Amino acid sequence: MRAGFVFSEVLTGLRRNVTMTIAMILTTAISLGLLGFGLIVAKLTDETRTLYGDKVQVQVYLTVDQSRSDPDCTGAVCQGLLEDLRGNPDVASVSYESQEAAYQRYLRTFASQPEMIAIVRKEALSATFRVSLVDPQRFRVISQDFTGKPGVLSVDDQSEVLDKVFSLLNSVRNVAITIALIQAFAAVLLISNMVQVAALSRRTETSIMRLVGASRWRTQLPFMIEAVFAGLVGVALAILGLVVAKLTFVDKIFGSIISTGLLPPIDGTYLVFASYWLIPIGIVLSGAAAYATLRAYVRL
Repeated sequence: MRAGFVFSEVLTGLRRNVTMTIAMILTTAISLGLLGFGLIVAKLTDETRTLYGDKVQVQVYLTVDQSRSDPDCTGAVCQGLLEDLRGNPDVASVSYESQEAAYQRYLRTFASQPEMIAIVRKEALSATFRVSLVDPQRFRVISQDFTGKPGVLSVDDQSEVLDKVFSLLNSVRNVAITIALIQAFAAVLLISNMVQVAALSRRTETSIMRLVGASRWRTQLPFMIEAVFAGLVGVALAILGLVVAKLTFVDKIFGSIISTGLLPPIDGTYLVFASYWLIPIGIVLSGAAAYATLRAYVRL
């Protein structure tokens, strides 16, 4: 089979069905663009989880009586808690902050607000174990293991704040991917229609080819290449759209937030990550849809 002849057939098919081809390209571009957005948000969610996770310290607050009676953590209760924390496989490191150290830190924090300093006495503060975890995403483990133990007032694992942040990011990701899947279904229908129309418009030519001995694969290949070509153009437009969105929207709106460290930097690696998945998905989506249509609805 001569490659030049096959590609001339492909160009002929694209010219004959230019309107439907454009519609398929645009639908594919929109669906894959939304899917790429969902993939980027998913990656951003994971990196944000890591970013915040590295900053997470679980704080085990001791009771006021325990903090006052054993300021240097030499008693049995405090030493028992310290040994349990150090022996926990999820704990990377533990530091102890006495009641006096907690009070001095409070004074430094509110040095410019005398009214805040005036309302707090050292005796009202708690000594604290500050715990760093091997896996920051397992921040609930310490709360589950140490809440209610003798000498423990409370455990602060910041789970409420972290859950809200990750819930928002996950919701955005899920919405984007759901819309992308709906658009992908629409793209598959358009690919199927385009292939059927193209095959019917060249029914006489393909019938003659079959009569002179051409295989079914030989007659179907140009239509599949047309679909894959349109799909690749859609992928290119989707990636271009993501690049434009990053330069005109993300960098300007989220630049200040990223610079403060609240979000990880959204750089070119995100676009490379999305492109890595979008290109094969676009090829498989268009090729598989064309092949299934030719096998199920078109006899060539």
